[in-house]
Amino acid sequence: MIIALGNDHIVTSVKMQISDFLKSKGHKIIDVGTYDNTRTHYPLYGLQVADLVRDGKADLGVVLCGTGVGISTAADKNVGIRAALVGDVATARYAKEELNANVIAFGGAVVGEHLAEDIVAAFIKAGYKESEENEKLIKKINAIEEDNPEQHDNKHFFDHELKLWDEGYYHD
Repeated sequence: MIIALGNDHIVTSVKMQISDFLKSKGHKIIDVGTYDNTRTHYPLYGLQVADLVRDGKADLGVVLCGTGVGISTAADKNVGIRAALVGDVATARYAKEELNANVIAFGGAVVGEHLAEDIVAAFIKAGYKESEENEKLIKKINAIEEDNPEQHDNKHFFDHELKLWDEGYYHD
């Protein structure tokens, strides 16, 4: 599997650990950087990983910054990307199995080194569980990324879904 990696300067050592871990499992790595601890900006690397995944040059992406919040948001702003910020194995697995996430993100400064490996391994190992319900959810998620004039500043955009929720159609 080809996996794109991207990070900011705060977590370069954690990214290198993940890169070595993935290589030891037989994966090909595309490391877009950064490669040292010189201050940089995570959106650059989140975008590069997202582009590689979207364009089919990488099967999956892994992005990390200090908390994971910034770089996951940057990656997720791209059409065709479903980036999931996770902090545990169960969430990583869920992101792939239920939402077919193609980029995983975590906070390299807040997730321990062994947990980071476990999160990435669980994400890569998990398979998407295609179902009608999951496909409907993904379709709704994908519709949000489209430039939808009806969505912007529309307090009624989710009225239909809220009505279905109230009628018991959706369940936790």
